[in-house]
Amino acid sequence: MTVIVQNTLPLEMLEEAGLLGMAPVDPHDWLRVDEAYGTQMQRRLTLLAGSREAVLWMDPTALDVACEVLAEALTVLPELGFTVKMQEVICHDGRVVAIDNEEPLLTLGRLVREDICLLRKHGSEQVLVGAVLCFPASWRLAEKAGRPLVGIHEPLEEYDDELARRVQRLFDGVRAGRPLWRFNRLWYDDPELHQPRSAQRRGGSNLTGWPPPISVRSGNASCVCQSVRSSSSRSTRTLWPSKSARQKAGRSGDHSGPTTICG
Repeated sequence: MTVIVQNTLPLEMLEEAGLLGMAPVDPHDWLRVDEAYGTQMQRRLTLLAGSREAVLWMDPTALDVACEVLAEALTVLPELGFTVKMQEVICHDGRVVAIDNEEPLLTLGRLVREDICLLRKHGSEQVLVGAVLCFPASWRLAEKAGRPLVGIHEPLEEYDDELARRVQRLFDGVRAGRPLWRFNRLWYDDPELHQPRSAQRRGGSNLTGWPPPISVRSGNASCVCQSVRSSSSRSTRTLWPSKSARQKAGRSGDHSGPTTICG
């Protein structure tokens, strides 16, 4: 197995952060390319080809917003060394990817190393309505598809009713053009980036301070040292007011819309 690593962590990810730890981020800084891009993408392509049902899912009603996320990504990618044409993209590593608006999440999964999760507010909670999730941090897409935030975070002991309310308020406060970012840090004894674990089997949380820092992982890659690895994944939250949401906002003043988590 190829161990996928970065040479260093971004400076902003070297300090400890709390469970929420959200901060503003530049609207274009939700996609990044570094020295691990090529090997990360090879792993993603293998998973998309051989385990598609495990890493890709979308509610049909989320197609419009998924296309908007793809369109926005296509405006950012040229800044990262990609060549975007009418019907295809030449990637940073030289691959050519067709732009498929019938499969926007699949197209994104072939273009960028970041996982993309789409959430839409139903009632008082955000619900997962689509994702390309090749590098999960100990959860399975099939178990979380169509579920609200509380269900997505089961069985984390830290995610009690108070934290759930705080997270929902945070999501409610995200505004279009003003994304937020955070990072987490988990410990593994395996450098594999694809880390699905069933909520029914794992129980409890590994969001702890054990073991003491030995090495870290950035952007879904791990730095190997001894027998344990620290995985540090960066994620952004961005509001995407879809066309229907913008029309609704114009009529009622409601500025809500689907939220994208990218990391």
